[in-house]
Amino acid sequence: MTPHPIIEYTSEASWSMIEDKFSPFAKETLSKLITFLEDEILPAVKVAHLQIPADPEARWKTVIPIVAELKEKAKKLGLWNLFLSKAHYPEFGVPLTNLEYAVMAEILGRAGPIGPEAVNCSAPDTGNMEVLARYGSPEQQKKWLVPLLNGEIRSAFAMTEKNVASSDATNIRTSIRREGDEIVINGHKWWISGAGDPRTKIHLVMGKSDPGNKNHYNQQSVVLVPADAPGVKIIRPMHVFGYDDAPEGHCEIIYENVRVPLDNLVLGWGKGFEIIQGRLGPGRIHHCMRSIGAAQASLDLMLQRVTDPGRKTFGKYLYEHGTVVADIAKSRAEIESARLLVLSAALQIDKYKAKGALKEIGIAKFVVPSMALTVIDRAIQSFGAEGVSQDTELAGRWAGLRTLRIADGPDAVHIQQVGQRELKRVPQLVKKTAEIKKRENALLQKVGLSKAHL
Repeated sequence: MTPHPIIEYTSEASWSMIEDKFSPFAKETLSKLITFLEDEILPAVKVAHLQIPADPEARWKTVIPIVAELKEKAKKLGLWNLFLSKAHYPEFGVPLTNLEYAVMAEILGRAGPIGPEAVNCSAPDTGNMEVLARYGSPEQQKKWLVPLLNGEIRSAFAMTEKNVASSDATNIRTSIRREGDEIVINGHKWWISGAGDPRTKIHLVMGKSDPGNKNHYNQQSVVLVPADAPGVKIIRPMHVFGYDDAPEGHCEIIYENVRVPLDNLVLGWGKGFEIIQGRLGPGRIHHCMRSIGAAQASLDLMLQRVTDPGRKTFGKYLYEHGTVVADIAKSRAEIESARLLVLSAALQIDKYKAKGALKEIGIAKFVVPSMALTVIDRAIQSFGAEGVSQDTELAGRWAGLRTLRIADGPDAVHIQQVGQRELKRVPQLVKKTAEIKKRENALLQKVGLSKAHL
């Protein structure tokens, strides 16, 4: 039997554990995606980078031509909106589970940002589409979700705020208030992904609509704000270690007396926290799997570098020096461990939805980016100065992944939540230990031994 082509992109052990959970449709889609990656996406990565103008203004008005071509090809192949599971979104989704898509997300992660975008699976659009598919009214879905699903427009999600500790979303200060049959928005946001893209037509804005509510988790609401609404002011793109991520960007935005119809409220007043929790769960897993793909691609670069005869130093291959072989082995082990962790979380989401997989999602969120950063750092070291330059993908990958340790909730928050969840097990553990100790004492007496013999 011919092994599935996924074996070249993941370990045989990982695939053997999940192969029986893949439908025939998922296996066929996976094969098509791998072929599309190798034949179309990966050869286009450097072209896409070079097609972004260097001019500071022009780069924010650009739709990258090669990426637009890839999207048309992907759509014709049926490689489109793969993240949206029909099991959870029957009207809009594709027949893939979160587990099946997780494997595909890893593959797409090898190509950097253009991989997911080529198949309409880019953040923040993915999360925004899930919000609209799950919580949007029929009118909101028709106006905004359908164009997003078709890849005709892009979107932004505006939650994080300047001068606010946004890791605790109850601190959000942006004002969302009703005035007659309109909603008025005033606030100062930053790190708003997607806001710089010329195709972005809608912002999902989270703000405080009921600051006096005794329940802090019922104070927030989410409103749909057209990108061209009067009062929406994009101040500047934020840079990550010098990278501006044009044309998508992560922007600083001021919403000044922005007015939208009352119908632009999503789900209802005070439903902001419910919406963002539903939005972030699967998205965190997608980020993690793409991170594993980036780590794997970086290890592949390292392997080729350290065995390149043209890169010998002091008469030896690079892998013959110091701890290079050990670094390769550690990277392999760390990638394998992280992959199994995230696949487990994806499976839990499929079984119990995101709310039932909070522990698994939380662990993956703080383990995977750190793992990927370590693997990429080892690869950078093997390349020397070239590794920190624009002449390899490594520096850009490292910068993006370092951001991920903060995005979607910083590591410290997830570590705290997982630790607190573990502490809740203590009463049951104490009870169980006492029961076993009781049986132990009875057994000691039965065989004529005392604790003094221990």
